[in-house]
Amino acid sequence: DKAAHSLIAGTVAGAVEGAVTYPTELVKTKMQLQGSQQYIAQGGHVYTGPIDCVSTTYRTQGIRGLYRGLPPMLIGNAAKAGVRFLTYDTVKEQLRAKDGTLSTTRMMAAGLCAGVIEGGTVVAPSEVIKTRLIHDQCMPNSQFRGTLDCIRSVMQADGVKGLYRGVGPVMMRQGANSCVRFAAYDSLKQLMLNRTRVDAKNIPFAYSFGLGMAAGIITVYSTMPFDVVKTRMQSPAAEYSSSVQCALRVIRTEGVRALWKGATPRLTRLMFSGAIVFATYEQVMKVLR
Repeated sequence: DKAAHSLIAGTVAGAVEGAVTYPTELVKTKMQLQGSQQYIAQGGHVYTGPIDCVSTTYRTQGIRGLYRGLPPMLIGNAAKAGVRFLTYDTVKEQLRAKDGTLSTTRMMAAGLCAGVIEGGTVVAPSEVIKTRLIHDQCMPNSQFRGTLDCIRSVMQADGVKGLYRGVGPVMMRQGANSCVRFAAYDSLKQLMLNRTRVDAKNIPFAYSFGLGMAAGIITVYSTMPFDVVKTRMQSPAAEYSSSVQCALRVIRTEGVRALWKGATPRLTRLMFSGAIVFATYEQVMKVLR
């Protein structure tokens, strides 16, 4: 069954990608959190850059510190990738023209649907817990003993709605990410197929890895502001009434460039995550066929 294959391949690809690239996600989140005035007022550690963030985290907390918040991220990443590929492949087939072709605009529409659905169902809760755990790691005194303790604390304080804090920005970010990433990957893939003799159902690992990496680079710079706003909204130190108000305040107090804060670690992550997730997806689909 094609739908089941998309779900299985996507889930495996998401788990592999999440485990390999998580440290860059942690660094990106720390860099985004530290711009908030309330974060600084709470005594949060301020890093001079991504390298300082990695070295300080490793020096003070060891290798485990670079993986704090991994469990919810790993589960969420596997689930969201499964939902994303299932939704994208399903919607994409429905949007094909009678001759079987699919325009870039329709690819983007299918990607947008996939991103919004994964963001609203799976990503929001895992991102809330991941962000809380990373924020807690930056504070002088840790509050949470681990992932389950963090979930329990959020549920006791805010109920289920606490797990969906910032769901609007999450859906916007995931929608934008998938819209750009899928359209970029499939467009580049079609261009490659037109210029080579590669079989569409048997794409070599190196080819899909390179295409995924290129799609990741395009995605980062076109969607970074959504990611910054999402992180600020989900922070325990959040002081914003809406996503728009959050973005405007960031621009007013920190400048427009702050909307691209954390771009370097996110570029590293999405460049390789795009490569890993698409290459793994293609390989798993090849096995399932």
